[in-house]
Amino acid sequence: MIRKASASDAPAIRDCTNQAYARYIPVIGRKPAPMVADFETQIAAGSVYVATGANDDFQGFIVFFPEDQHILLENVAVLPSVAGQGIGKTLIQFCEAEGRRLGFEIVRLYTNEKMTENLLIYPRLGYDEVARRTEEGFHRIYYEKRLC
Repeated sequence: MIRKASASDAPAIRDCTNQAYARYIPVIGRKPAPMVADFETQIAAGSVYVATGANDDFQGFIVFFPEDQHILLENVAVLPSVAGQGIGKTLIQFCEAEGRRLGFEIVRLYTNEKMTENLLIYPRLGYDEVARRTEEGFHRIYYEKRLC
């Protein structure tokens, strides 16, 4: 099940983020941007959704919101203990469905170029690379997907 995050989800979201992204610290040379995100503010803004299992156990989360003429998918993470079960894909599909429901035609996202698994996943989900930029010292690859 996917539901809107509440303030009480913040510790689980932070823990998931730390578990999912810690392996990239030595690769990138510092904490990836999601590890320093202000989840409390994002939750309060209504931009965070969580995936839960059959027993309402936390499995992962996604952060997205309207930005200009598109939806920005800012972060998606799944607990390593449940990775590979399609939870991340389901969260991304939820984001896309919400984008359509809100009348948007494009979802955009970015990933660090050193998160090489993502460079394979996003194209398989229909996302096209549209730009490469260095921002705040992070080498990012931008993708987008047309929803119509």
